[in-house]
Amino acid sequence: MINFETEASAREENNAALIAALDEAGRSEMDSSWALDVLNDAEHGRWIAALGDDAIGELSYRFVGGRVVLLTTWVDPAYRKHRVATELVSRVLDEIRESGKKITIICPVVGEFIDRNPQYTDLIDKVHPGVGAYPKHESAEGGDDKELTAIERDLA
Repeated sequence: MINFETEASAREENNAALIAALDEAGRSEMDSSWALDVLNDAEHGRWIAALGDDAIGELSYRFVGGRVVLLTTWVDPAYRKHRVATELVSRVLDEIRESGKKITIICPVVGEFIDRNPQYTDLIDKVHPGVGAYPKHESAEGGDDKELTAIERDLA
């Protein structure tokens, strides 16, 4: 039997760890210290970050209405402080840009990455941005005020 509360808690911990590990560097500085391959496993709806023969991360997706819906990002805990999520997400977004498709963001890791790297905001579908597209940040006073993201500033 699946314990949904435990599963949700584990997913939230994974997202928090990956967001904490995201790097604010520019794209030219995003490469990890290894030769990381990012492969599109279209049959299973995921991009895989591979180090040699080992899958060390993945970003799952689905196609909906001509958009790419980015669902979840996972990185092996042993590699979380090595910019794997940063490189995985940036390379996936570059590939999507080349395809000409727009994205809907469910994954909070992708939303946070784009918030920190606004050169990717043009990929977000304006009609269906997704729940992860506009990350919420705590204000300096500890409140839950929503900080304006690059997309919101553009639309304002």
